[in-house]
Amino acid sequence: MNRDNDKGKVLILRSLVLGGAQLFFLFLLVFRLYYLQVYQADKYKTLADENRISTRLLVPPRGIIYDRHENMLAGNEQNFQALMVAEQTTDVDETLSAFKKIMPLSEDEEKRIRKDLKRNRSFVPIKIKDNLSWEEATKILLNSPDLPGVFIDEGLSRYYPYGNIFAHVVGYVAAVDERDVKDDPLLEVPGFKIGKSGIERLYDKNLRGKAGNLKLEVNALGRVMKEIERVDGIAGERIDLSLDVRLQQKAYELLGEESGAVVMMNVNTGEVLAFASAPAFDPNMFANGLSVEEWETINTNERNPLLNKTVAGLYSPGSTFKMIVGLAALESGTINKQSRSFCAGKMTLGNHTFHCWKDWGHGYLDMVEALQHSCDIFFYEVAQNLGINKIADMARRFGLGEKTNIGIENEKSGLIPDTEWKIKRFGEPWQQGENVISGIGQGYILTTPIQLATMVSRIANGGYKINPTFKKLDKNEKIGAENMGLSRQNIEIVKQGMFDVVNAQGGTAMMAKFDFNGQKMAGKTGTTQVRRISMKERETGVLEQDETPWKYRNHALFVAYAPHDNPKYGVAVVVEHGGSGSSVAAPIGGKMLLEALKLDATDKPVD
Repeated sequence: MNRDNDKGKVLILRSLVLGGAQLFFLFLLVFRLYYLQVYQADKYKTLADENRISTRLLVPPRGIIYDRHENMLAGNEQNFQALMVAEQTTDVDETLSAFKKIMPLSEDEEKRIRKDLKRNRSFVPIKIKDNLSWEEATKILLNSPDLPGVFIDEGLSRYYPYGNIFAHVVGYVAAVDERDVKDDPLLEVPGFKIGKSGIERLYDKNLRGKAGNLKLEVNALGRVMKEIERVDGIAGERIDLSLDVRLQQKAYELLGEESGAVVMMNVNTGEVLAFASAPAFDPNMFANGLSVEEWETINTNERNPLLNKTVAGLYSPGSTFKMIVGLAALESGTINKQSRSFCAGKMTLGNHTFHCWKDWGHGYLDMVEALQHSCDIFFYEVAQNLGINKIADMARRFGLGEKTNIGIENEKSGLIPDTEWKIKRFGEPWQQGENVISGIGQGYILTTPIQLATMVSRIANGGYKINPTFKKLDKNEKIGAENMGLSRQNIEIVKQGMFDVVNAQGGTAMMAKFDFNGQKMAGKTGTTQVRRISMKERETGVLEQDETPWKYRNHALFVAYAPHDNPKYGVAVVVEHGGSGSSVAAPIGGKMLLEALKLDATDKPVD
């Protein structure tokens, strides 16, 4: 009996323990559910939304680039592209085959499509072809029953309405690659394009704008179910440049088939009005994507259309450098306005003979006459007496031998040598003969067209240190250019020589002169050798330029400004292997200045 009672107590005790345990675990479960559903509700709602909602960046319209008169140089145009969702097709190969009957696909395009199909899930849209016109997009839509899974998407692509004539200055956009700094989430958007050269690159961050957001509801596989919210981005900034479409067009018209550069500036503000490098390329090809054949055609052209000759072309300045030598001599007191020298056509230094371009010589000349006739002997002697260091100092004051920092990539600094440079570069002392050839802008001296335009602008404005800029300045904006501290009288001597180059009998640029309502130009021609002429050639007769292979012909140069009595415009022209500065480069420079003056006389002047 007692044993039965003991068993009953044990069972009751066990029941109580089990019941208590069940109540305890039930309490824990209720508490946990309450904790998750009440205290942690926001957290798990967010996690659920993250599984349900996909957020994507929306690319904003890229900023528009204008010239000084609000002509659009770079804008955006409606772009249609054909996309395909593989899982919505009955057979991908059949769909592509049907598409090709309507719209041809290149071998490169087909390779890209196959690669994208392997890389992406079957429900992710694959680009078949982009940059379609409305007519092409309509044609695809009309044939949609034969193209299951294919649809048309609309967007914006970069467009350059003036094609090649602004290629080197405005530049182009292209797809982001691994070398680009990923400093913006937009750069991770497939197909996003950034500025790769020119103004597009210089102001890229300003032009990009601010990204928008698109919220989409997706299922567990990531397939889009519906659009939840769209917040459009902010378009990129508008950029207004100092350039003038009309002058830029004129520069390319005058260069024609030649290889070279033209730079025109406002001599008082530094605003660049024309910035032409020829030949050029169509930036729209880069924005839309180059084919292998197109790239080969451009890259193998011996006249190098990809080289921006305005800032990266290096040329001996030749006789356009004589103003610098003359100013250095006048400022140092080596010569004065009355100083004269005799040119017999050649001079001897040691065992070497240096020749003037005019075999029989110029006779006696002063500084103004030496510039007018571009006498080499006069400047040989001046440079020999002056020394390279004083020449180099004056050259650098006028912007030669250093980058202008105008903002275009790959700008070269050129080279203005001196005695210290020669020791560092070659471990050898400077020689007297090197002074002589430096006096006519050859030897080691190298300049760029933008530097030559800066040089002639500083001469024209009376010795004020203006710097070239693409920024369009307000008419009331004061420049505050630094006075370089040169004698006004000495600058006027040089300017008189430049005026006579164009307007006086015997001047080397007389064929380019003009008189527009009493306004004339002043300038200086230059012709530089790209190969050395041997003594044997001089004795037997040097071949005419048109008898010489193109790549061995002389470079033709010209720098000038106008109006001569109240300078406003400065221009530098370089024609690679053009043969003669007076017959090839000077007419281009003269017509550029005349065009600017004519535009000023219209109801829509350059400014």
